[in-house]
Amino acid sequence: MRVYTEMKQKTPGKTWIYLDDVRVPTERGWTLVKNYEEFVETITRIGLENIELISLDHDLGDTAMAEYFNNVHTNFTLDYNNITEKTGMDCAKWLVEQWMDGKPVCQVTVHSANPVGSANMMGYINNYYMNAHMSQSCVRVRIPHTMPSKIDEGNRL
Repeated sequence: MRVYTEMKQKTPGKTWIYLDDVRVPTERGWTLVKNYEEFVETITRIGLENIELISLDHDLGDTAMAEYFNNVHTNFTLDYNNITEKTGMDCAKWLVEQWMDGKPVCQVTVHSANPVGSANMMGYINNYYMNAHMSQSCVRVRIPHTMPSKIDEGNRL
């Protein structure tokens, strides 16, 4: 797995979105969102035409983490019926719906530690890319991060 920021430089004037409820990227310039609602609100406010990159985490909350430790980590099965909050997969589905409605398409990566959730999100995004005759470029990456006790109030890192 390659470190994403070693592969690409941010385009001036474009936004990078980092979806994660626990981790914070160490590199400055990301806009942090912690859940589905913040994801939708932030992208709607900024506009997809102004977003260059989105990096997705899968497990966004306590029941998603419990599912990871109880099932995914031990036997590589993921049962969404055991998760009450929306996950990164819900964010991926919302994003594809926006693209299908004619909104601009951006690059998406996945930084989730959950291998099954990561595969689900990458498959969903890449399936859209394939059907839109685009390169299936959604991959799993490692983004250097930290896990602070308090996140910057403005969510701008």
